[in-house]
Amino acid sequence: MSPTATTSFLSQGRRCAAWLTCPDGEGPHPAVVLVHGFGATHDMRLEQYERAFADAGMLVLSFDFRHLGASDGMPRQLVSLPRQLADVEAALAFLTGDPRVDPARIALWGTSMGATHVLLTAAEHPDLAAVVVQCPVMNTMDAAFSSGLRAVARLAGPITVDLIRAALRLPRRYVPVVDNPGRTAIVTVPGAKDGWYGMLPPGASFDNRVTASVGFELVRLNASRRAASIQAPLLVCVSDRETLTDPRIAARTARSAPRGTALHYPADHFEVYHPPLLDDIIRDQVAFLTRHLRPTALSGAGRD
Repeated sequence: MSPTATTSFLSQGRRCAAWLTCPDGEGPHPAVVLVHGFGATHDMRLEQYERAFADAGMLVLSFDFRHLGASDGMPRQLVSLPRQLADVEAALAFLTGDPRVDPARIALWGTSMGATHVLLTAAEHPDLAAVVVQCPVMNTMDAAFSSGLRAVARLAGPITVDLIRAALRLPRRYVPVVDNPGRTAIVTVPGAKDGWYGMLPPGASFDNRVTASVGFELVRLNASRRAASIQAPLLVCVSDRETLTDPRIAARTARSAPRGTALHYPADHFEVYHPPLLDDIIRDQVAFLTRHLRPTALSGAGRD
């Protein structure tokens, strides 16, 4: 495996910071695009997936969405589903144009709310070779109400103010991505704040804020409805003790997809990123991806 190289691509004229991890050999290689969760950046534990998939013979592209992390875009910390979907499309186009990549063997991988982006994109790309999601938040309407009606009601004022300020081109109104129960934030379920900050490696920082208007998008979105339109093999890694959404939604999504498979883990939303469950879930994902992407270098077997 080659060291991870920093690169970038353009999405609607703005630069997305990106990272390429290449397997050994000349290629062309199968490739996987990693799509992170809500408000998250590349620093937050994507390296372990980059390494595992590249060791198995796949070229791996990860990136920060525009307005977040190392990517360009003003205002900072703007989260917009249409813009982020455009970023995923731009990442796919970037990979397709790389001579080291076999365009017939490209997969999408999404974690947490990245599963929403992956499902919506995969439904429009029957040419994808495989799709993987873990601890998926695919019905953000359900997730938005997981903290309770009072938590949703606390966001109504900031959402309204931010929508007005955006329309008037004024500085935006922000709310925290995550906070403790009883606070005003997008996510306030018990344990979520510790879980989010537990994703940070030593020395890394996390800008715990987003433009409040994203809450308006979240209460209306259900990407799991598109499962029946996904033609690629789909692996849904279900956290059976999920804390941010109902895990039955993930299981139903796998059943609804024509080529869907569900694997279940005794995990909450954040335990899948850490040992010992991390080792199991990566092994299973590598097995699924090597089956459908057929890289030259194959890794150990897992459940499929």
